[in-house]
Formats: sequence, C-alpha cells, structure tokens
Amino acid sequence: MDGLLLAVDIGNTHTVLGIYRDAELIIHWRLSTSITRTEDESWIVVKMLCESAGIPSERITGVIISSVVPNATRLFQRMVENYLYFQPVIVSSELDLGIRILYEDPRAVGADRLCNAIAGFNRYGGPLIVVDFGTATTFDVVTREGDYLGGVIAPGIETSAADLWRRAARLFRVELRYPKNIIGRDTESSMQAGIMFGTVEMVDGIVRRILAELNHPGTKIIATGGLAGVIMEKSATIQHLEPYLTLDGMRMIYERVRGAA
Repeated sequence: MDGLLLAVDIGNTHTVLGIYRDAELIIHWRLSTSITRTEDESWIVVKMLCESAGIPSERITGVIISSVVPNATRLFQRMVENYLYFQPVIVSSELDLGIRILYEDPRAVGADRLCNAIAGFNRYGGPLIVVDFGTATTFDVVTREGDYLGGVIAPGIETSAADLWRRAARLFRVELRYPKNIIGRDTESSMQAGIMFGTVEMVDGIVRRILAELNHPGTKIIATGGLAGVIMEKSATIQHLEPYLTLDGMRMIYERVRGAA
C-alpha cells in the first residue's frame, strides 16, 4: 500500500474524513464536529478508524483540511503536526487553485464551496451550479471558463427544521421524509410536507433564477451533501448527484499544490 492522503472536511455540524489512494476514495467516515475534543483525542479517533479498516495510520503521507470552523481547523492542524510530523494543506483562496475567484472578497468564500467548484468543473465543465446540502444549503456558480462567480446561501434542511421545532411550542421533531400528499392530515405529515417539499421548491426556484441570470444554455446542475439524494428525488432541476464532491475537490487541490511544490 503506497502513501495515502487523508482529506478532512470540517463543517459546522459534521466532519467527513476520507482516505485516498491516488484518485480512489477507498473509505470515508462522518463524525460530529467538535471544538472541545483535543488534538490527542482526535488522533485516537483517526487512528482507531484507520485500524478498523485495516489501514496503517503511518501510511498517511499527506493531509488536506477544508474547514468552515476555525477552532476545529487549528485542532486538526496541531494533530497532524504532533502525530504525523508534517504540515497539512489548508484550503483557502490564497492557494494556487487554478481558478479565478470573482467574489468581491475571495477570502470570504467557504473552503468547501471552492472545493465543490473545482471538482464540479473538473468533472462536468462549465457553466455549472453546485447545490450543497449541509448546515446551510449553498448554490455555487462556475462560469464556462471555470471561474468561481459567486452564489447563494440559504438555511439547510435540518437547520430550518430544528429552528421550527425549537420555536413552536406545540410542534415536535419529525423524520425528514416525504409524506404521501402535500395536504397533511395530521401535524407530522403537515410538517414533513412543509419541510421537504418546501426545500424542493426553494432549490428549484433558486436554480431557475440563477439560470435566468446566467442565460447560458447547457448549464449543469450538480447536488452534493448529506440529503442531496433525497431532494434530488423530487427536484425538477438537479441533474447529477455527486456525494463526495467536496472530498474530490480537496484531493485535486492537494495534488495541484503539492505538485507545484
């Protein structure tokens, strides 16, 4: 087994770890994001996960981190320094990403959004829209030339649902699935209709507005993130499902940065 790349995608709610052998994602895990866990505890978790999959942790020869949680970024950076004895690559707009970032302040673009844009363009070309279903639902637009144009940030499905449950005294947590009918005949199905079909309509509506503004026939629509497959079932606009798009973008960035080193 040759050297392996550990990709660490730190979101507000979940942290996804992926192990790559060259361009192959050989295994991945989803953890709760924590800023109270120490670098020592984090290493124990990573090492145990690797060992349970038959992967010697000493085979990890590279690490790349994409994070929207600064405290967690520092935690994993120290973990890599203390236990693997090298510096990880940390995704930011300051790296040579091979794309132009047309945001007014490139530093304000989330690292995960940059990874999605790079992987999406590499796989499908442009123009394209990447819809990422996470703590927030983000829409990222890439031009025909591969430039990152900007996008939309909306509340995520679980975020919106949790806020509804928390603020409405007589409402309760429900399973995030589609009810049989849009007209709910009880509180549970009424909430599911609003949350699930409401998300579908929000996604399709925003995508259509972006398409109208872009005015580029042939724009590809890609979905990624935790509930992407569920929303794609009912969406009229999403064309492709890429569950590991962010991790793939991280791998591509790592190869570019380390190849130029």
